[in-house]
Amino acid sequence: MSHTTDRPLGRLLSYLAGYRRRVLTAGLFSILNKLFDLAPPLLIGAAVDIVVQREASLLSRLGVQDVMLQLYLLAGLSLFVWLMESVFEYLHNLWWRGLAQEVQHDLRVGTYRHVQRQELSFFEERSSGQLLAVLNDDINQLERFLDVGANDIIQVTTTVLAIGGFFVISAPQIAWMALLPMPVIILGSLYYQRLLEPRYRRVRQAVGEISHRLSNNLAGIATIKTFGTERFEAAQLHADSSRYRTENRAAIMVSSGFVPLIRMIIVLGFVGIMVFGGRAALDGGLNVGMYSVLIFMTQRLLWPLTRLGQTFDQYQRAMASSARVFGLLDIEEHLPDGTRSLPRTAGEYQLENVGFAYRTGPSVLHDLSLTIPAGRTTAVVGATGSGKTTLIKLLLRLYDVSTGQVRLDGHDLRDIRFADLYRHTGFVSQDVFLFHGTVFANIAYGLLAHDGVDPSLLDNPGQELLDSGTELRDRVIAAARLAEADDFIRKLPRGYDTIVGERGQKLSGGQRQRVSIARALLKDPAVLILDEATSSVDNETEAAIQRSLEHIAPGRTTIVIAHRLSTIRKADQILVMSEGRLAEQGSHDQLVASGGIYAELWRVQSGQI
Repeated sequence: MSHTTDRPLGRLLSYLAGYRRRVLTAGLFSILNKLFDLAPPLLIGAAVDIVVQREASLLSRLGVQDVMLQLYLLAGLSLFVWLMESVFEYLHNLWWRGLAQEVQHDLRVGTYRHVQRQELSFFEERSSGQLLAVLNDDINQLERFLDVGANDIIQVTTTVLAIGGFFVISAPQIAWMALLPMPVIILGSLYYQRLLEPRYRRVRQAVGEISHRLSNNLAGIATIKTFGTERFEAAQLHADSSRYRTENRAAIMVSSGFVPLIRMIIVLGFVGIMVFGGRAALDGGLNVGMYSVLIFMTQRLLWPLTRLGQTFDQYQRAMASSARVFGLLDIEEHLPDGTRSLPRTAGEYQLENVGFAYRTGPSVLHDLSLTIPAGRTTAVVGATGSGKTTLIKLLLRLYDVSTGQVRLDGHDLRDIRFADLYRHTGFVSQDVFLFHGTVFANIAYGLLAHDGVDPSLLDNPGQELLDSGTELRDRVIAAARLAEADDFIRKLPRGYDTIVGERGQKLSGGQRQRVSIARALLKDPAVLILDEATSSVDNETEAAIQRSLEHIAPGRTTIVIAHRLSTIRKADQILVMSEGRLAEQGSHDQLVASGGIYAELWRVQSGQI
């Protein structure tokens, strides 16, 4: 996976421009909260001034002569300050956390939509675990930074500017002692940032490797169990997790040293103010109340800077994650959508001098020209690697041809809108994928993109829906009957409400295949494509699928890739592929009589050899 590592902060700020008003509002609440948080030391200094100076205090000089009235006034002011500090703390937490959740949501959904638009090769060449790590963990890392880190940066900046300005105005002769450590702290923070950046980039990469391993192993848990490789896979995960622990430990060793070093620098400024400010107060050059304020303000100024270590740690983790997220968003490997609307189609395909090669391999199809007539059944057979599945991918426009042209009803597939192409096409893959949910939901899934089905009905349709005679219920059951699936579905523990499990693991291979056919039939497509639909089912299921095809094929363009030739004997035409070329074409009887490749395959499968 390629990564954008240049200026991830700039990319993040550019993305946040769409939330400018909310960022500014949250930032304002952070500033006000910090300003009210800094007020108590001033109030303490005023209280000391009243007790020591009495009628000569600052409030007295402002017109409040009575000492007790000064204290009452100061008490009321303290209540107001604490109230406002609490109000703005609530508001800045509310706004920053809300903003973090909003950005997290929008970025995850937007990135997922971007990933969905990529062509099939994007997924075939990348680890799903790495993609999951970016879509989930990296975006969560950004959310955590916006939730806490952004507020910390604003409040530390506010503290430095407010207290630094107060020191310069109130006690310029000793202000430099408090301000002197600040450049050292800031430069040290920037140095640590540069040290941490490559370390956290490696941490994020290690997280992706763990996610890849877990995703891969959980999907293949049956294989792991049947081969007895649990110990081996646990050792592999242990190695990946140890690598992550090592990379994280290296980053932690650097980041953990930041705060202790900063504390040692800070204490120098604090001690300087305490000693030299105290001498000035003893000599009468500095008001006692002001000396108290300076002591408290020095603590308020310098100690919060120790949080920079934690803040920069969050920042670097967020920047490493930003680089991965925006790197993913920078990838553009999607096929351009067409502009031609196709409200209806007869379903005739024409391939003219088609050549195709995957990006990382040799040519798979060579100068292929053929016609698949509308409303007829066409079978495609051939040895493994002959180009059958690639041909189907081109008909579905999962890839674009390298040379030549594929036309549907005379229109180049590249000109037809994807939505129209897939509205008219039903596809049943050899590797059936069912979603975790009910049988009903998996069949009705075929209507989600085109008929505006309420997705909530698919989560738990309930027996009342199945018994209500609604149009959706009737269409689902009709499709299941066409696919010879209704009988076995009704025998399941909860019928159409039965949960099929992840990838449909609670159903047999033949049951999954028939549910998949029902899903494809539900939208009544003009073109039905079946890729090795009977290659891994038993004879009874094969017979059921054959009966189903006999009912659904008439009047519909049906394209069948078949390994078992017995399933396509009645096809109107059979295309025989060999090494990416059309080797033979004709009906079953014609091809058997011709004595070519197909005849040889038939003799082998029918037991004549």
